[in-house]
Amino acid sequence: MADEKEAAAEAPKKSNKMLIIIIAAVVLLGGGGGAFFMLKGGSKAEAAPKKGIVTAIDSAITINLDGGHYLKLGFSLQQTADSGTEAVDTSEALNLAIDEYTGKTVAELTTDKGREEAKADFLAKVIKAYTVDKKKEVMDIYFTSFVTQ
Repeated sequence: MADEKEAAAEAPKKSNKMLIIIIAAVVLLGGGGGAFFMLKGGSKAEAAPKKGIVTAIDSAITINLDGGHYLKLGFSLQQTADSGTEAVDTSEALNLAIDEYTGKTVAELTTDKGREEAKADFLAKVIKAYTVDKKKEVMDIYFTSFVTQ
């Protein structure tokens, strides 16, 4: 009878120890897996380029909009530090600006949302055009003049 009581008392102790070991293993594996995915995801993120010189466009350009309206646009290119200390040739950026804004309506460009969408499209094209051998030379554009008529 004493043997049966000891065996009955030992059974819960063994199952408690086993439960603690299982919980600890799950916590360790979960934490390790989470850390792995956090570090793995962080390595793919591209570091933001450092700012270099700003290349200003000498004068504002006039672009034909829809309906006989015009856009007087002046902007500067924010180069990356990787592009060096010389200004990039702005001819391509001017051509891209004309292509991007020609035919837009005044209504599109007078709202904040419309202007920001057009700028984002223009910026994406400029960054693509000024990327050489996977090295970005331009990282942003700054409008110095944006007048519709």
